[in-house]
Amino acid sequence: MPQTFDVCIRGAGVVGHTLALLLARERLRVALVSSAPPCGPDVRAYALNTASRQLLESLRTWPDAVHASPVLRMQVQGDQGGEVLFDAASQGAEALTWIVDVPALETRLAEAVRYQPQVERVSAPVPAALTVICEGRASQTRTELGVDFEVTPYAQHAIATRLVCELPHGQTARQWFHQGSILALLPLDGEGGHKVAVVWSVPAEQVAELLALDDDSFTQALEAASYGELGALQLCAARAAWPLQQAQASRWCGPVLHHGQPSTESWVLAGDAAHNVHPLAGQGLNLGLGDVQALAQILSQREEWRSVADLRLLRRYERERKAAILPVGLLMDGLQQLFSRPEPPLQALRNWGMNSFERSGLLKDWMARRAMGTR
Repeated sequence: MPQTFDVCIRGAGVVGHTLALLLARERLRVALVSSAPPCGPDVRAYALNTASRQLLESLRTWPDAVHASPVLRMQVQGDQGGEVLFDAASQGAEALTWIVDVPALETRLAEAVRYQPQVERVSAPVPAALTVICEGRASQTRTELGVDFEVTPYAQHAIATRLVCELPHGQTARQWFHQGSILALLPLDGEGGHKVAVVWSVPAEQVAELLALDDDSFTQALEAASYGELGALQLCAARAAWPLQQAQASRWCGPVLHHGQPSTESWVLAGDAAHNVHPLAGQGLNLGLGDVQALAQILSQREEWRSVADLRLLRRYERERKAAILPVGLLMDGLQQLFSRPEPPLQALRNWGMNSFERSGLLKDWMARRAMGTR
């Protein structure tokens, strides 16, 4: 007898794996379409908040302490004396966020899927009542479905790598807003660690020049951009770069068409296939994991007679997640636009705004809780 599936997930990254495990827990039969392995070493690291950690812990896929470093403090500096500081102790929290090594997380998720009989890895898409598209920002399936992906490109690229620092990072995430660029150094290797992940958002016209620098020249540029706060820096990984954008799909769900006619099957988008935001606050993967948690919950609470392909359910998911993502996208876009402008009055205004926010008390605490996923 041919195998039948309730759900086919296209895209086997962190978001796709997590959704597969959540749906399998609801006794749904899931096909997970394997992704091509990354070319070369993976230098990505994600900032995952409390909500994401709780979700992954519920699936027993949270990485060990070596690969999930708690951030106890966050230091954000403007380009003319503006500064905002956060610390976990003032929030009564174990950590503000955790910097998670992507390959380690993907390994834990893959192991969990291997031992989950409700999930089957497949090499190509298979028929299912519901197809979930988790292929990332360049999703080919989304394009084939004719879904508009409304992209606002930024005049920036992100450069990612890893560094070993002369001074310990003190479990502090550091971020500098310069005119036209944003540098983040994110702590790795836990307490007493000297290694950091780098996410450097720079003007597009500078990317080729920075990538062409030898290792010593590149680290000298980073030392200057970080004001030598962590002492001498040494590269310990390759450099990767990609263009930055804000984007959102016009439709997140719909019927699967057969010969131009709607069928009983449906599709839905999740993660970067549905939306992109600027990485300056490290919320991208948190939003994607929020998508699949919401989708799995809505499907699990459906009436017994409803199919997982019921468009009423999928539209409910779309409305819920668009509402959750809207304020994050607006804030990230506003900050990026504000700090990319060179005019002196705007420079003074944004740094005054940072210092006012630092003194705002309840507003600052509310924003911290939102970012931590504990609101």
